[in-house]
Amino acid sequence: MATATTEKPDAKVAAPAEWLKARRELLTREKEFTHLRDEISRRRRELPWEKVEKSYVFEGPRGKESLADLFEGRSQLVIYHFMFGPDWQEGCPSCSFVSDHIDGALAHLAARDVTMVMVSRAPLAKIEVFKKRMGWRFKWVSSYGGDFNPDFRVSFTKEETAQGKVNYNYTTQEFPSEEAPGISVFYKDADGDVFHTYSTYGRGTEPLVGTYMILDMVPKGRDEDQLGFTMEWVRHHDRYGTDEFADANKPYWPATASPS
Repeated sequence: MATATTEKPDAKVAAPAEWLKARRELLTREKEFTHLRDEISRRRRELPWEKVEKSYVFEGPRGKESLADLFEGRSQLVIYHFMFGPDWQEGCPSCSFVSDHIDGALAHLAARDVTMVMVSRAPLAKIEVFKKRMGWRFKWVSSYGGDFNPDFRVSFTKEETAQGKVNYNYTTQEFPSEEAPGISVFYKDADGDVFHTYSTYGRGTEPLVGTYMILDMVPKGRDEDQLGFTMEWVRHHDRYGTDEFADANKPYWPATASPS
């Protein structure tokens, strides 16, 4: 199992006045970063929209639902593309790590006219068993058998992966799985028309992970440099301290993983 390093971080110990001077210098850079983030968020909102012309159908707790139905009366919809393939025995640990941060935000998002939903290709029955095990409350629907995942470039055919590279995150790159994570955002107007306003993939999903934001503040940081791949240390929250995986083939696990 991938564990945190035990070595003490290499740090300079300073007198209070020197520490305060260094901290103020860093604060200047932190404020620059905050202003840059605000500017990027503004530009994100200014992106053009594309109208969703295709009819997508999902299987949810209430039966068949369209993309428009997923808004649940609100005008803004955020979909997290959760890696859970039709043949997998459980959802991806990394996507589960992200999802552990979502339930507490749902009421606050709803207060700002936003609905958030998880979508996976796994059949609904598998999704509901895993969701119950994890103790999550958010809505999670299945796109099994439809075009939604491939259209939004978060699922790839065996033929695509056999070529060694796939079209992911707006470029052609290697990817270790037939399923990929991402976030897609939609808007529904008063006429019921749905528009795709934004999608992000890879580390673009990182703002959802409050744990990483906290780790970035501590002396050891994320402590991932010695691992076979980023997030190799992550486990389903009921499996820390073990190397147990329900899916022995680990279809979400890159080949660079460290030996167990």
